[in-house]
Amino acid sequence: METAKNAVNYVSETLQGGGAQASKEANKNVAKDSDAGLGSRAEAAKDAAFDKKDEASHNTKADVHKEATKH
Repeated sequence: METAKNAVNYVSETLQGGGAQASKEANKNVAKDSDAGLGSRAEAAKDAAFDKKDEASHNTKADVHKEATKH
């Protein structure tokens, strides 16, 4: 039962990490867009930094759950 729970958590964290990665990339593109306003670019850069942190957090949690399924 615990192995199945870890497997589900692994999939969930992997998906959330992928979503954070996609958001990070989108925000990076806005931050680099010279046609976007300065405020929008600054906000996107800040959001990209938070998305990067979230991505790393979810990926770390996914790795922990993946390892737990092996035991």
